[in-house]
Amino acid sequence: MSGVAPAGPTGTSVIDSAVAALRVVREQARQRAVHQPVGAFPSRRHVAAALDLIAAALFPRRLGGFLGDPRGEDAFVAAKFIALATELEREVAAELAYWEGEARGTTFDPDQASHVVRLFMATLGEIRALIDSDVAAAFLGDPAARSEDEILLCYPGAIASLHHRVAHQLFQLGVPIVARIISELANERTGIDIHPGATIGPSFFIDHGTGVVIGETAIIGARVRLYQHVTLGARTPAGDAAPGVRGRLARHPIVEDDVVIYAGSTILGRVTIGRGATIGGNVWLLSDVPAGSIVSQPEARVLGRIAADAVRERLAER
Repeated sequence: MSGVAPAGPTGTSVIDSAVAALRVVREQARQRAVHQPVGAFPSRRHVAAALDLIAAALFPRRLGGFLGDPRGEDAFVAAKFIALATELEREVAAELAYWEGEARGTTFDPDQASHVVRLFMATLGEIRALIDSDVAAAFLGDPAARSEDEILLCYPGAIASLHHRVAHQLFQLGVPIVARIISELANERTGIDIHPGATIGPSFFIDHGTGVVIGETAIIGARVRLYQHVTLGARTPAGDAAPGVRGRLARHPIVEDDVVIYAGSTILGRVTIGRGATIGGNVWLLSDVPAGSIVSQPEARVLGRIAADAVRERLAER
């Protein structure tokens, strides 16, 4: 502390000065109603613990570490559910408390958090089926995969899919902060950023995956494949213009069934990519694509030695 504690020129320690400066900024933020004063917020650590319990219940052996007799599997899952109910209900309650109050004009019944958790648990069978379809699509689409177990345990796309399927249900049940924490946990692990509001059909395969971004209002059909660094994003309004109602509520692409989008492509706005279309690598796309179409950049040219030498000479002159 020898470098921090000594008094400054005005007789106030560095720590006291920093504390005072932060107090001023906090008070300014509260005056702007940037932050809602609440007792607690959802905890990233506890949401991560809840997600581990969900994964264990969905896949007792592969992700839950269950090694016992198959007849004991249901009891193992039930125990995870009991622990999950406590863990998740606390985080949901913290978020609901955040949205309550006069400043936000929202109130909830005292048992709303437990109601949300019960509704969520009722969707876990559907979530497991969707994840299974995603894993199967990856196994079908990647000849390097040796087994579906390898995909579930190791593939970034499958990891991101599991997180998204869970987060999307919670988002729809009215806890967007908890849902967003889950999506960001996936982003930290995989580099894949899927907003929990995005609607994604079955048999979804993200190959490699790093840098994929999917926005909140994107709608993706069945059997869609994306490669790394694909963006399904929104267009920024020109200048300082505020987006209209459609721009706010439906601002990301619609990707219909059986579409393939190759690496580095960027698709922006409420455009529709028709069924069975193929979007080539590094395409910048702002308009609809008819079903069955192929969209590609001009193919790179291979220059002969003489032409290549001439190009190098021109570059050297610059």
